[in-house]
Amino acid sequence: MPDPVDLLLLPGLLCDAALWEAQVAGLRGRARCQVADVVQDSSLDAMAARALAAAPPRFALAGLSMGGYLAFEVLRQAPERVTRLALLDTSARPDTAEQARRRRGLISLARSGLFKGVTPRLLPQLIHPDRLAGPVGQAVIAMAERVGRDAFLRQQAAILTRPDSRPGLSGIRLPTLVAVGEADLLTPPELAEEIAAGIPGARLHRIRGCGHLPPMEAPELVTGLLRDWLLA
Repeated sequence: MPDPVDLLLLPGLLCDAALWEAQVAGLRGRARCQVADVVQDSSLDAMAARALAAAPPRFALAGLSMGGYLAFEVLRQAPERVTRLALLDTSARPDTAEQARRRRGLISLARSGLFKGVTPRLLPQLIHPDRLAGPVGQAVIAMAERVGRDAFLRQQAAILTRPDSRPGLSGIRLPTLVAVGEADLLTPPELAEEIAAGIPGARLHRIRGCGHLPPMEAPELVTGLLRDWLLA
């Protein structure tokens, strides 16, 4: 068996290490996994600098949603340190005007004391309907509560000011996996298709029966995809 590789995992908005818990366990022996701290900074460049300061000299990089936005920033800051790239349920685009308006509205609500994390009412935007009433839904709600309001505000500010990463896609020359839940409402499959089409040689995988959080919704499948990607 080949030596384990270093793998830096980037969580999404209102996510912590629990997002990648199954993959960290399932890749043991194949990868030395490290989950980046994405709760302390209010810009992607600061998040990336923090992640790079704590990361090994060279590493494979995987990010979901906001973690994908952050992965693009890591590549802008230190492309020579990244050996391969996995982008899950994310977008290379900046917010549209309407998305930015909604995001500012959520920021205003949270600042006024109305932050409620991920409630059962919001869960259908994150996970497949088949999992709403089960343990995955409960785990997502608990994860958001742990991250909390202040980190949510910082993360939303970072997302709101992210650049357009599409112009840099053609310059990414790494073994790249792009994956997306077929039922993802937040970053739908066409956005993953755009990323995969823009990165030379990227492999696209659509995950059936999943919403926005496949590492928690289909943990064994995602672990298998990452295992194959690490060996590619």
